[in-house]
Amino acid sequence: MTLSRHLKDLADRLAVESEEGLTPSQRMLTNYDLKPVEVSRRQWGPWNYVGFWIAESYNINTWMISSSMVIGGLSWWQAWICVWIGYSISACFIVMNGRIGAMYHIGFPVANRASFGIWGSLWPIFNRAAMACIWYGVQAYIGGNCVYLMIRSIWKSWDRTKAPGPFEAGVSSTPDFVSFFIFWLCSLPAIWFPVHKIRHLFTVKAYFVPPAGIAFLIWALVRAGGVGPIVNQSNTIYGSDLAWEVVKGIMSSIANFATLVINDSDFTRFARRPKDAIWSQLLAIPVGFALTSLIGILVSSSSGVIYNEPIWNPLSLLDRFIDDGGAAQRFGVFVISLAFAVAQLGTNISANSISAGSDMTALLPRYINIRRGGYICAAVGLAMCPYNLLTSANNFTTYLSAYSVFLSSIAGVMSTDYYLVRKGYLNVKGLYDARRTGPYFFTFGVNWRGYTAYIAGILINVVGFAGAVGREVPKGAAYIYNLNFFCGFIVASLTYWGLCKIWPVPETSVKWMEVGDAVDDLQVAYDTMNDGYDDEETTATSGKGAGTG
Repeated sequence: MTLSRHLKDLADRLAVESEEGLTPSQRMLTNYDLKPVEVSRRQWGPWNYVGFWIAESYNINTWMISSSMVIGGLSWWQAWICVWIGYSISACFIVMNGRIGAMYHIGFPVANRASFGIWGSLWPIFNRAAMACIWYGVQAYIGGNCVYLMIRSIWKSWDRTKAPGPFEAGVSSTPDFVSFFIFWLCSLPAIWFPVHKIRHLFTVKAYFVPPAGIAFLIWALVRAGGVGPIVNQSNTIYGSDLAWEVVKGIMSSIANFATLVINDSDFTRFARRPKDAIWSQLLAIPVGFALTSLIGILVSSSSGVIYNEPIWNPLSLLDRFIDDGGAAQRFGVFVISLAFAVAQLGTNISANSISAGSDMTALLPRYINIRRGGYICAAVGLAMCPYNLLTSANNFTTYLSAYSVFLSSIAGVMSTDYYLVRKGYLNVKGLYDARRTGPYFFTFGVNWRGYTAYIAGILINVVGFAGAVGREVPKGAAYIYNLNFFCGFIVASLTYWGLCKIWPVPETSVKWMEVGDAVDDLQVAYDTMNDGYDDEETTATSGKGAGTG
């Protein structure tokens, strides 16, 4: 009896902040971080989103994606066109899915319940959280390479080629692993800050990092003898190969956004007004990423002139610069590497730590909040680091595309559900209702329509993915896979829309009806809960199977 009491006391102490009066089922659905953001925490204005995306655009992922297009055979201007098209499309997807968070002030894990069901949402959430943890490790490893260059620019003997260690699977030396661990350790304090305050990190990054990138570009161009030799380089592939390489370049840019497409609501939920998260993101994303990619493309092209071989990873190029120069050149490498390290920190926090923290909060709301989830993500990333993702440009883009296959289906279901089926109407209180009569309980808490569409969106790309990893597959499947994000999104969207037409879902509207302005300091305990909204203009229907969409 004493032991059980001690365990209960321990469990109570570990529990996170939540509303009073919740049932056991509701404790599996809500806590302070999962509730709609109240007005006092809606502190992100349009310039915060501009700063966020400028900061987010400057990261080594963006450089390597654009550089890999040049390595794949495109000229610099062809690669840049791919970047503009890809990131402009990505911006549209971002704004489209982020609208849910900006209007109703809920994050991806809660918004997902309307599409997949109260309990059915757990798998997409787990899928997103698991991928975020893996990618946290990958981004931390890239950041570790920045730390490696910083240390080596001070002590040239800190050389991975001369200090082999016991580590394998991509980590070739003790300096690599130690540098990675230093970056991982120094990242932990940033996870502590709440989401509505972390915007200041992105402001600092937006002011400090881009100038360092421009300095790197100027340095590389000077060493290459000016921009002339670079702009005169033409594409090395022609005909249908060129056309498909352009397509793959566009899709790689979109795949780089696959995670943020579905979880942009985790940030837009903190918008002061819904419009603050529209044009700021729609314009800042393509411009910021296009300019950063241009720097990456030109620097990669410069490396081909300087060393007679293209270097797709800017950190590898900086490593060469250390070997070539004296103290002044090493100082330059140190400053640029520091900027890249800050860039990686911001990217890891926004794209992985906060996302995984939000998702894990939904998986176990009783004991996990965003902060705790972020630290769990960091721990898993340390244990699972898949270093082999970065061994070559081909492997990198292959795994990036595979990542988007799963997330595109989720995005397709959620977008169709919100815009076409429900016409912008969500019963926010119902998203925390675990009763069988709840509007989003569906069948045993699972919306089978959403799952059917999700699986259909994945299946269209499965055969093509097998070909991407070396299996012999029909050419048609390979061509479909080259358009993996669009194929997954469109198939999932059409399937979900068709199923909802045949078997309507509850809580839909007959006309466009966003009622997020009514949400503030929401109390979800059943004894304070009303079914639906007390608004005469609301034409939403309640009850199982009562949808009119």
